[in-house]
Amino acid sequence: MKLKPILIFLYITQLSVAQNSFNQLQKLFVKEYTALEIPNLQINYVQNLNSIKNKMDIEKQEKFFLKIKKNLKQVPFQNLTEYEKLDYQIMKYETVLNLERIALEKQWDTSIKLDDNKSIYTIKNGKKWYAYLLKRWVNANVNPDDIFQFGLREIEFVKTQMTQLQKKSGHHKINFDKFLKDSSFFYFKVSDIQKAFEKTKLLVNKKADTLFPYINKVQDVKIKKGNNPSLAQVPAYYNNGTFFYNYFDKPFNKRQIDWIYIHEAIPGHHYQFMINNLIHRTEIQALFWYPGFAEGWGAYVEFLGKELGAYKTIYDEYGKWEWDLIRSVRVALDVGINYYGWSDIKAQNFWKKYIINKDDIGLREIERMKRWPAQVVTYKYGANIFLNKLDKAKKENEFSYKSFHKHLLKYGDIPLELL
Repeated sequence: MKLKPILIFLYITQLSVAQNSFNQLQKLFVKEYTALEIPNLQINYVQNLNSIKNKMDIEKQEKFFLKIKKNLKQVPFQNLTEYEKLDYQIMKYETVLNLERIALEKQWDTSIKLDDNKSIYTIKNGKKWYAYLLKRWVNANVNPDDIFQFGLREIEFVKTQMTQLQKKSGHHKINFDKFLKDSSFFYFKVSDIQKAFEKTKLLVNKKADTLFPYINKVQDVKIKKGNNPSLAQVPAYYNNGTFFYNYFDKPFNKRQIDWIYIHEAIPGHHYQFMINNLIHRTEIQALFWYPGFAEGWGAYVEFLGKELGAYKTIYDEYGKWEWDLIRSVRVALDVGINYYGWSDIKAQNFWKKYIINKDDIGLREIERMKRWPAQVVTYKYGANIFLNKLDKAKKENEFSYKSFHKHLLKYGDIPLELL
């Protein structure tokens, strides 16, 4: 049946009015959100709470997000373009999370003196604050109980992978653990560590273009020794075109070289952050950063080490699983400490149950989780989302890593649930 010209005209007119209305909402959101100067998410929960604004500013924020919530309900979502739909979903996502934050901030007493040697569980509404931070760091649809169970499942999965590699080595478990402590598995000079990372860089860069888009447009990544003692609790970190490996007072484990480079450099953080500059991103997207996506991506690409030409030996691959076990244990531990209120002793016993002869790392990580609640969950949860999507994509005809990754990275980092 053909529509009469007058009906077509009315439909196009209504569509145009609806889009103009949404464009105005987009501009309003960017302008007013920016003007509110809402503090950025800090990795340390004490810094987050200390940055809470005064009552009048909080009320302004609440008024703004309630207005956005009301206006979004009036938007004909099905009539929006692709990127308008993305902006709509991000505005909705941010509105829900910010209203949850505001409700907690309205109950907060800014005169309270905080101590980041104590977990967030110990403060007023500590469990609610942790549940909120878990959503903010990871994904808005998660809850502590489910994340705890996810951590337990990942521990068992990773230990199974490690056992398989131990059997491949031909060593009995006890002998295997002793063998891994041999001095041949460690570097004692900065120059040797630097050379090892540069070697892995060459190997990975040869293969990366076959698996990931835009590689030839990504600027070269620099590799340097870290010099920030405040970040000594992490094996490496990335910042502004350079990834830094930490080497202070202990031998550097050779089994960390491959996965650290892949995680921090290409195709990890350096690559993923550069992608944001190469693709189209809206003004609303540019307002936000989603660590569940970013850290999840860094952990996800570690699983492609063999495809990238790394993990030449079972010991290189074992090194990836050694750290993945730590990440898995941290997921459950983070919830235990910050939501269930575990004592240091209970947390240490949980660590020792699954990780042998690394008590010093355990103590360090427990202190980290008390200061940085929810942050450690981002790696495992995000990686799991990407791996599940990869498994599904591989079942499709004409699967290609490059096209799959181009699809995943189409909008840069976005909330994981919007993938």
